[in-house]
Amino acid sequence: MARTASNVLPQRRPSWLATLELLKPVTWFPPMWAFACGIVASGVSPSGHWSLIALGVLLAGPLVCGTSQAVNDWFDRHVDAINEPRRPIPSGRMPGRWGLYIAVFWTGVSLAVAALLGTWVLGAAAIGLALAWAYSAPPLRLKRNGWWGNAAVAACYEGVPWLTALAVMTAAMPDSRNLALAWAWSVGAHGIMTLNDFKSVQGDRRMGVGSLPVRLGVERAAQVACLIMVAAQLAVITLLFFWDRPVHAGMVAALVLGQLAMMARLLRRPSELDVWYNACGVPLYVLGMLVSAFALRPGA
Repeated sequence: MARTASNVLPQRRPSWLATLELLKPVTWFPPMWAFACGIVASGVSPSGHWSLIALGVLLAGPLVCGTSQAVNDWFDRHVDAINEPRRPIPSGRMPGRWGLYIAVFWTGVSLAVAALLGTWVLGAAAIGLALAWAYSAPPLRLKRNGWWGNAAVAACYEGVPWLTALAVMTAAMPDSRNLALAWAWSVGAHGIMTLNDFKSVQGDRRMGVGSLPVRLGVERAAQVACLIMVAAQLAVITLLFFWDRPVHAGMVAALVLGQLAMMARLLRRPSELDVWYNACGVPLYVLGMLVSAFALRPGA
């Protein structure tokens, strides 16, 4: 009988698999990629810096991005119960307040690792973590407004990791060209974040989350997302020409043309093709990031 009773006791701690799922490893790639672009753009040889680079990658992906996912899942648990009921928290595999505990603990670990990498890195990590909490947590809960919320996420995914990498490699304030590119690629990522919101329109609408697909409608939101992505890349192309990097500008332009062809298909059926575009069109966007990073290297 005792064994039978123990079998029905509520789970008190999450499994490590549920914890890993809460941190969403699939989302770690964008900030880790942006961090790698920042390494390239710094112009500093990675030789002799591998331990710092490894800590930086850990910070950008599993730590800061992982924290943002845990924070979002905790404060979105009621929305996820509609959109994604199999997620760890709404499914009960992350019992009690463990989602919040993990978010707070992971925030502390992120800041501790950032402090090991220097003052500039600690500052960048603190900004990224502040945006992560502001995006999901009240009273700000920026995600209630798709314009502000997507801007915060885009900065965390692209601009902040790029600048963090520069801080790791140079321990100095980023130069104006890197600041300009980090800003431009963050602006373009706003459009990518909008496409990511398509999958949760139903729950967002019911729970009062004003994502752009909810505010504008799916078709209009897709048009705005594409416009933002293209405009940001046109700004990058213009900057590269201004910096006398015509070859790199031409390469980014070619990648934009490829995206435009895919966007034409996306806009015909945005509610059905958003996942397809994320898989096929977004890789061209992130390749353009790397091309522009190489353009900043001495002698490029």
